[in-house]
Amino acid sequence: MLEERKNNYIMSIFKSGIYFGISICDISTGEFYSAEIKDNQNFPLLLDELARYNPSELVINTMMSDSEEEISKIKERFDCYITNYEDKYFDDKLDNLNLRFNITDTNNKKIEDIADKKLAISSINALIQYIEQTQMTSLDHINKITIYQISKYMSLDINARRNLEITEKMRDKSKKGTLLWVLDKTSTSMGGRLLRRWLNDPLIDVAEINKRLNSVKELKNDMILRGDITENLKKVYDIERLAGKMAYGNANARDMITLKNSLQKLPDLKQTLSNCNSVMLTELYNSIDELKDIYELIEKAIVDDPPMTVKDGGIIKLGYDEEIDKLKTATTQGKNWIIELEAEEREKTGIKNLKVGFNKVFGYYIEVTKSNLNQVPDRYIRKQTLTNAERFITEELKNLENQILGAEEKVVNLEYNAFVQIREEISKNIKRLQTSAMAVSTLDVLTSFAIVAEDLNYCMPTVDNSGIIDIKAGRHPVIEKMLGAGLFVENDTYLDKDENRLSIITGPNMAGKSTYMRQVALITLMAQVGSFVPAQGAHIGVVDKIFTRVGASDDLSMGQSTFMVEMMEVASILKEATPNSLIILDEIGRGTSTYDGLSIAWAVAEYIADKEKCGAKTLFATHYHELTELENKLEGIKNYSIAVKEKGEDIIFLRKIVRGGTDESYGIHVAKLAGVPKQVTQKANEILKNLERKNILTGKQLEKKDKKQVEGQFDMYNYKLAEIAHEVDKINLNELTPIDALNTLVRIKEKMK
Repeated sequence: MLEERKNNYIMSIFKSGIYFGISICDISTGEFYSAEIKDNQNFPLLLDELARYNPSELVINTMMSDSEEEISKIKERFDCYITNYEDKYFDDKLDNLNLRFNITDTNNKKIEDIADKKLAISSINALIQYIEQTQMTSLDHINKITIYQISKYMSLDINARRNLEITEKMRDKSKKGTLLWVLDKTSTSMGGRLLRRWLNDPLIDVAEINKRLNSVKELKNDMILRGDITENLKKVYDIERLAGKMAYGNANARDMITLKNSLQKLPDLKQTLSNCNSVMLTELYNSIDELKDIYELIEKAIVDDPPMTVKDGGIIKLGYDEEIDKLKTATTQGKNWIIELEAEEREKTGIKNLKVGFNKVFGYYIEVTKSNLNQVPDRYIRKQTLTNAERFITEELKNLENQILGAEEKVVNLEYNAFVQIREEISKNIKRLQTSAMAVSTLDVLTSFAIVAEDLNYCMPTVDNSGIIDIKAGRHPVIEKMLGAGLFVENDTYLDKDENRLSIITGPNMAGKSTYMRQVALITLMAQVGSFVPAQGAHIGVVDKIFTRVGASDDLSMGQSTFMVEMMEVASILKEATPNSLIILDEIGRGTSTYDGLSIAWAVAEYIADKEKCGAKTLFATHYHELTELENKLEGIKNYSIAVKEKGEDIIFLRKIVRGGTDESYGIHVAKLAGVPKQVTQKANEILKNLERKNILTGKQLEKKDKKQVEGQFDMYNYKLAEIAHEVDKINLNELTPIDALNTLVRIKEKMK
């Protein structure tokens, strides 16, 4: 019932003070991971890990369940069942663990200082206990626990995962239209699951990333190798989950045949990798166990087309077990004996239509029609009367029946026992199966990357720790695939840690600002996953975190407005971003009044640009054209805009990013494109001209501001004048009483302060 290409995780959380220990397991595949969260911003990190795995169920200790605010945030963001589990199970004893499990780090090396990881051990113990209590069966396929460092992977918070649409669409949670949809050319469901996991866990270790990239390069350049691998992978089924079913004891004979057919392909698959040069493909070649013994065991024992059930016989091949063979012969011979007996009785009695039949109530019987009853001999014992016939038995028939039915029953039991033994034998080799399954799924993902790179003309990025993001002719992977080759307008990007830290992007709605910014984030993420990227060239300095603040929907169910949600997200970005992070900010401050919004956007841009406070690489799209002033005020900020061509009253979006700011919004043009009635857009144009005539909110006063003004301080005075002018303009002097006039004057004076 599980989705083939998606893991189904259960997670335990052990809270101790401000720290957390977490463990995550997929029972169907036997994967088990654990980590400790011991930092300053621990709860946001826990939310990031929840977003990474998206578990179906959480098992938590008392301290965690008592943290009402934290639990409500988890419930608000994730759709998972929460189980409060007794604290006694969250212990940090090691006795059992070391004996039962191989505890390693992400590089498969044994962890020496395991006793120091008390938070992780407590969560592991509780999760194992909980799984054993609920599953009530042996868990032999869960034999390895990987304890990982959270800092090993790029940190992506839930908003970034959602906004970048990495594995599911924001709108309808579907796969189509996501990065996963573009990159998934995997042939096996194991590969599909691993690809999803890689996209959720982008690497930050340059050596690891380049290992992946070099193997993708080799696969991309060698078309024949790629074709052979894909051909073999197509016939490999879900070895991971089949191994889990064997250990669980709920695999049937058909599962075994599926496993056999998969194992049959391993020698060929291994052979195709024998001449590979890249480090990772050589490692995979060495780690594929051909499992010939298991293949031969199933081949010798199980019939090629077994029934669904394992308790009705018909699953063991002749020649596997002597006793089963003997009894099977007895049952087939028994059928011949019955045919012979029928012929004999017809001969003896002279009843031509006498026949021997069988049913489950009476067993074997002789049936004679009513017209021939006078020919029935005395040795026949009457058993049953029908409307047009009588049924009889004889001593000889009874003996035959005992022999045949006894053999059938025995053979069914013996076949079942033999099948269980074979299943247990396979279960003893679970680790070998899992090792090969991991190698096959890794190869599947790398091949998928190579196929996509070849088909969609992606390039190999240079990945290092330079802190530079330099993309030549980059494209948005998803939108390009939707549009088709050659239709997407390419754009360059350059960000570094010095002069080009923050790009302020202005330009009209619909011109492609959001697409451009997301494509930079996606290209960075793809490079760190080990995939080629949609560009002519890319130099990616590893990024530790990607943050996005894109659009916002009112979280009304939580009693929060758009603006509140926006500010909470901005707050967490400013707290957590480092100089190695990449921040995507789209339209900060638009959820409140113009002056408030502009002030906030300005202050946020200043804070991020400050190397002492943040200094992260940032793309900042805004409608507040006043922010373009920052380029001349602060170092590290550059203005960009989306090129637009005006054609009479119409505009054409060129979707090209160019240096320099813009002071036009083209909002009315966009309204026209969207099909807003002509009368409305014409009226809007009149109002705009009227407002411009009164010089309201054009920002032209900004140019004339006092040059002695303190750096970074924003002159709002002219905006106040504009607002006052607007208010005075609204007053109807013919209806104004003296007292109203006085009140208005007081109000204006207050505003001037």
